[in-house]
Amino acid sequence: MNKLYPLFLLFTLISFSQTKVKDTITRRANIGYDQKGNLVSFKPTTPPLIPISGAPKPSYSYLWEMGDGHYSKEAEPKHVYKNKGTYTTQLAVTNNYDNGKPPATRPKKVVVNEISNEKYNEIASIEDQNGFAIQKNCDPIPDQEMIVILSYQNLENYVADGKLYLFYNEKQFKNNNFELASTRTYAGEREVKENNFAFVDAIEDSNSYWASSENHSLATAKKYQKTTTQTDLDASLLEANKWYKNVSILEFDGANPKETRNVFYTLKTTPEMIKDTSATVTMRGIFVPNRSFKNHKVVNLEMQIVTSHDPNKMGSNGSFLNYRLVRFKRVNFKTRFQNNGEGPARMIRLETDVSDMLDKKTFQIEDMYPKCPICPKGQEPTISCLDTIIKKDQIFFTFKNIYLPGSEQKNVKEKDSTKGFVKYSMKFNKDFHKVSTKSRTAIIFDKNEPIITNYATTRFLPGVSIGVKAGYNYYPSLDKSTSYFVGATISPFKSYRFYWQAELLNSFNNYNTATTITDVLIKDATGVNRLQRTTNTTKNTNINNEIPLLIRYNINNFIGIGAGIQANINASEKQEQSTKTDLYENDKPIFVTSSKEDSVITSNSFTSLKTGLLFDLTIGAARIGPSFGARYVLNFKENFNYFQFYGIWKF
Repeated sequence: MNKLYPLFLLFTLISFSQTKVKDTITRRANIGYDQKGNLVSFKPTTPPLIPISGAPKPSYSYLWEMGDGHYSKEAEPKHVYKNKGTYTTQLAVTNNYDNGKPPATRPKKVVVNEISNEKYNEIASIEDQNGFAIQKNCDPIPDQEMIVILSYQNLENYVADGKLYLFYNEKQFKNNNFELASTRTYAGEREVKENNFAFVDAIEDSNSYWASSENHSLATAKKYQKTTTQTDLDASLLEANKWYKNVSILEFDGANPKETRNVFYTLKTTPEMIKDTSATVTMRGIFVPNRSFKNHKVVNLEMQIVTSHDPNKMGSNGSFLNYRLVRFKRVNFKTRFQNNGEGPARMIRLETDVSDMLDKKTFQIEDMYPKCPICPKGQEPTISCLDTIIKKDQIFFTFKNIYLPGSEQKNVKEKDSTKGFVKYSMKFNKDFHKVSTKSRTAIIFDKNEPIITNYATTRFLPGVSIGVKAGYNYYPSLDKSTSYFVGATISPFKSYRFYWQAELLNSFNNYNTATTITDVLIKDATGVNRLQRTTNTTKNTNINNEIPLLIRYNINNFIGIGAGIQANINASEKQEQSTKTDLYENDKPIFVTSSKEDSVITSNSFTSLKTGLLFDLTIGAARIGPSFGARYVLNFKENFNYFQFYGIWKF
């Protein structure tokens, strides 16, 4: 026992030290507060930030839930509770320009036993946002939590009972991006279920992106970028369910005129969510002020997938574009920035890369902050304005004579006031290839060093191109061969360089095989020697199913090459064996016995599997449309190598 004691002690020390190290690396933020009656001053305790090399100074941003429906984004807010009671306060901390995970927090109870301060502030009105707003505390990062706030206000002059819808998880993405972890309500809102969505499934829940016919974010984001008032509720719900997989529905009662309320949703991003850091995902809110009427309000929440909380970033809604339809649509780009300095910025310059596939003549500004007019051309502006300069491969945006506070500036409590953005759109050129584009922005605050954003990428869905194909097969080694075919092809739509192509061909073939000639000397009745020649011939008639699979490469718009493998099986086969006998004297036939009576016919189905390699060349419309081609098929079975000459039209 004495010998085992040191080992036991060593094991205990190791276990303790391991546990201690684990605790020291756990990042936690704690809620602290001072209370005077119903006035509570909150103050967080946060762990040290971990700077990112080359990035601006790291900082925290906050979202406080006071437990009574109010919230604040200040670092150290003060709040006056209206009524006595116990309130659960929650804090979400976001680490900006920081290499670690967001600090975890635990809710804290605040007990109000007396009302000593009557200066209670009602929830801020959102009348300027048409009575309905949706916002987030941060952009989504895979496998982390985020909070979405749905704010609604009764703009009617009577007490109303209504509904709230929050749609999430777009069907255009293969996997779910979000899981709804919890919903917190403070005005008696209750969750309900509706079964009238089951029959609506315009987009299949497919495992591939290219199942949908058009890009959802292009089609809808601009329509509901700001809160709009609609009248056909059934149509809005039908459309929302067409694009989203999941919905949370709440009913509320007794909303007084001008009363504003907030609902808080905690959503956990899934590990399987899309990892494209330039992709834009959306949620959609629908607010029905009165359940007895069809009038309602709709707004979208746009979010960019990120890998770290960086306020300076660039995104695009062109992550998954339909190549067939994109020429008729505009692609949106958005560059966001934040002044992290200790003083205000008076000039902000954005130097943005632009792909040569985009038509700069179609450029237009969609939105901006700080809000200001476009600068007048040819003169130095004396007012706040946005100047745009379009160059060959860049666009320069310059905010002039503005005032954007710094996040470290004294007396600046609202972090959102230090942020801005430019949103613009363009169309693609008339002749553009099916390739991805990448662009990023250099952000310059006054005369400081530029901050380089992430890349914003546009990508095209593979799409599907169906082709029809017909032609002639030439078998050099077969006697009296006649072969022609028809079939179909499938490949990605208008691929730029490399792509796969699969085909199904039906060929109709006639040829002779196994012809043998046998000569025998015989004597006739007169004793004269005769030459008897017997010819045995096998004629083949069959229908083949050919399945080529090849990888192709378009050298340019007119020439394409390819190589692959092929399987060939006789769907039906008929053989006719005939015998013909000739007698010769002095090398001249003197008597012929017909061979028709000696014919033998046999039929088979799905026999004679042949495999081989193929090499292909096309000339014409290589990407889409008509072209002509030649192919050589090298079968692993002798005497079945052949050339194929064809015409093809891809749609």
